[in-house]
Amino acid sequence: MTELKPVTDATPIKTPMLPDAQTVTAVEHFTDRLFSFRTTRPQSLRFRSGEFVMIGLVGDNGKPLLRAYSIASPSWDDELEFYSIKVQDGPLTSKLQHIQPGDQIILRPKPVGTLVHDALLPGKRIWFFATGTGFAPFASLLRDPETYEQYDEVIITHTCRDVAELEYGRRLVESLPDDPLIGELVGDKLKYYPTTTREQSPKMGRITTLLKDGTVFKDLGIDGINPDTDRAMVCGSMGLNTDLKEILESFGLREGANSDPAEYVVEKAFVG
Repeated sequence: MTELKPVTDATPIKTPMLPDAQTVTAVEHFTDRLFSFRTTRPQSLRFRSGEFVMIGLVGDNGKPLLRAYSIASPSWDDELEFYSIKVQDGPLTSKLQHIQPGDQIILRPKPVGTLVHDALLPGKRIWFFATGTGFAPFASLLRDPETYEQYDEVIITHTCRDVAELEYGRRLVESLPDDPLIGELVGDKLKYYPTTTREQSPKMGRITTLLKDGTVFKDLGIDGINPDTDRAMVCGSMGLNTDLKEILESFGLREGANSDPAEYVVEKAFVG
């Protein structure tokens, strides 16, 4: 009688590890153009809130396809968070928008960037100017205790086309007073100023226009921007960056850098 041998599964095919691989832990879609996701964090990764890293996937040619993404989570978080647009024919985001928890992405653990407290001289009030997914570095800085320890007042402006595109930032800002780590620090220091340019909302208009005509200052009960006390960070399209640089410099602010701190800084590398 022939002995029956137990059926064994074939040796599983191992999925090759991506270089600098990190695992996706959560994904949330806000609109057909915007989503956020969280990943594991390398134990060795150290970064300053507001910095960005290169992340991506393997392209169709088998080579890493990487783009600069601001880290939206604060430096103390155990995981990393990113906020991204979806470009249907974009080389990276056309693929990245389909990631699911358990998938892997490439993360090059070399953070850099100018939207950091070290690049600014001490001040009393800080402005965060964001459009679209340019909110990401400020999502990190708004959750950093150092922001509230260094400034008496923190103003975050966020301009998008439609109301739904403000959701990520609105939800984060509204959660801060109840945050167990920084809620007490935030107190009444934080002011949120969202605007839309296309869909009707309580405040319409581009932030540049609202600064030039003084609407922002009137709405917030502020005299204006003073180079002795006000500091600013800008993250948006190249057009916005250029326009805001001119506006800030018209108030007497100078552009700073990590090696030469001043009154304002601009981030030039972000997706969206």
